[in-house]
Formats: sequence, structure tokens, C-alpha cells
Amino acid sequence: MKQSDVHFINLRCENGDSRLDKLERLITKAGMDKIDFKGKFVAIKLHFGEPGNLAFLRPNYAATVVKMVQKLGGKPFLTDCNTLYVGGRKNALDHLDSAYKNGYMPYATGCHAIIADGLKGTDEVLVPVRNGEYVKEARIGRALMDADIVISLAHFKGHEGTGFGGALKNLGMGGGSRAGKMEMHSDGKPQVEADLCIGCGACIKVCAHDAPHITKGISWIDHDRCVGCGMCIGVCPTDAIQPGSSSSNDRLNCKISEYTQAICDGRPTFHINVVIDVSPFCDCHGDNDVAIVPDVGMFASFDPVALDRACVDAVNAQTPLAGSRLGGTKGDNLDNNHPQTNWRVGLEHAQKIGLGTQEYRLIEVR
Repeated sequence: MKQSDVHFINLRCENGDSRLDKLERLITKAGMDKIDFKGKFVAIKLHFGEPGNLAFLRPNYAATVVKMVQKLGGKPFLTDCNTLYVGGRKNALDHLDSAYKNGYMPYATGCHAIIADGLKGTDEVLVPVRNGEYVKEARIGRALMDADIVISLAHFKGHEGTGFGGALKNLGMGGGSRAGKMEMHSDGKPQVEADLCIGCGACIKVCAHDAPHITKGISWIDHDRCVGCGMCIGVCPTDAIQPGSSSSNDRLNCKISEYTQAICDGRPTFHINVVIDVSPFCDCHGDNDVAIVPDVGMFASFDPVALDRACVDAVNAQTPLAGSRLGGTKGDNLDNNHPQTNWRVGLEHAQKIGLGTQEYRLIEVR
């Protein structure tokens, strides 16, 4: 299979050369300007950050991408879809409040933010999935599908359900409406290991579906109410809540790849991963643990599969940071971070359905 080009730039900033200068240089060298942006609506899909979390990408990165799109004649907007769980992004009003609090204001980024699936997360488009095995029609936020061009700007980090979060997670899970997210999560129902539970109630506070309960000081999860979003797994301070089975996570990864396929099919797309503050859990949590590996750099490609694979390889090549969740461990960093997941599955499935390839040529930008 033919290799895809993935461009990379490190984070060293000398003689007044800022990270934002380097980001602009990276995406120029990677060929984003080859896309015809003139008069086109451009969705820049990102994560605005859950309030309290400080690992999310600062708006300065988005502002750099916005400026370049505008310079090329495009009409950019920042976008994301609402969440399944209790938090600061479960409806469009709260979501925009959270975005503004985290600095994503129009005067800071240079463009407006639109919540793609509307006020209550119900404004969706049913999109056929080419070669879909698990999903025949993906439920995508309407504003994201109305765009002529899609740019993914993702913070690369660990993830409790998929092993890592990069371009595929940003687009596939992030681009799904609330019903779409429920469809992707529907196979996984977490379990509580009673001997580890301390009855703190953190799982109850984060659940939007009244699934966790505490009886005699021990939590348990009502699977009839649970939608499998996995937020309770991340907030549990003792790791008492675990995914129901690895096969559920495998199906989640495959569905995310198929949702990404639906979003990318039939129009120009471009993908950027910023590999800094590689937190062990998703940015959807209202807090973040320390990074598990050193900052690596920024990557860009037209191929989201090759891009994510290059970032995985770069993260796994790092020595874990002392004092982090992985301090002192050896081997595959993503496997060690979340042993219940298999990060390979989503990439393999994405390649199988024709979204991209894991074979890449890494080109370093100076």
C-alpha cells in the first residue's frame, strides 16, 4: 500500500520563532494551501475543553489555523458537538459558555464558534458510511456536514476507551450528535469491582443517565440506564469502575473510524495533531492528570490514519515521565496507560474501510 506523507515539526523555539510560527510553517509545508478555500465554509473541528481541564489546546493554535484559512479565502468556524454526560458541554448554551471561559472567543480566535448538533444535540444528519460494518448511517452534527471543507485540530492524548485520542477520535466521536455518541458507546457497559470501591459518589455526579447507584457503601451500575459513555471510568479515584469487556472497546474504536469515514467522504479534509500535555485521560474530564510522556511536537497530514499512527509511534518512543501515571514503566506506553484497550483496532479498521493507511513517510519541517 502506498505511504501517506505526515509532516512533523518539533517544539524548539529559538531566536523569536514561536510555536504558532512553527504551526503555520508546518501546515504550509504539509500542503493545506493546495485546497481551494475561496468562498468555502470551513469547519475547524476541535475540543473546546471541559471546564476545569487544563490539558486542552489553547485557542492560540486555532487562531493560527483560522488566520491561514481566511488568508486563503475561506470562511472558517470552530465547531464541536454536545456531550452525553453531565458537564459544561451538554447543550449548546453551556457548551459556548465553556468555550468562551476557556478563551475561544471570536476576538481571540478570529471567527465564530458553532455547536454542530444544535441546542440540545438533536440537530443531526444521517450520513451513509462507505464500507461500514458496524454503522450504516452515521448521525453527524448538521453544521459539520454543511461545511464544504473540514479541518481537524486535535490534542493528542491517552483515552480510557480507545487507548488514545487523535484525529479519528476528534472527528468520529466528536462529530457525532448526542444520539450518534450513544450509538458508538452502546456496546460497552462498565462494571464495578466492589473490593476497590470507596463509595465516594464521583460516578453518580458525572452520569447524565442516573445509572450509578450506591448501596451499602458500594457503587453499582444500572445497565438498563447506562449508555456506555465511560465517563465514570475516568473519574473513579480507585479504578474500581472498569469497561465490561475489551471487545466492547474494540467495537467502539471501529465505530469511531466509521463515523470519521462518514465525515470525511466526498470533500476536502486536512488533519493536525498537537502532541503536547499528553494526559492519560480524555480532555472531556473536568480535570487532568500530569502528562505521561514529554511533549513531542506537531504533526499534519491529509490522511488521518497515517497521522494518528505517526503520533502513536512518536508517543510510544518516549520514556515515561517520572511521577506520572506511567513513571517507571517500560514497553508500549499506550498499552500500559490503559491495558483494557487495544489502540491498534481503530487504525486497522480505518485502513480496512479505505479511510487511509497506517503506512507513512515522516517529513520533518525545519
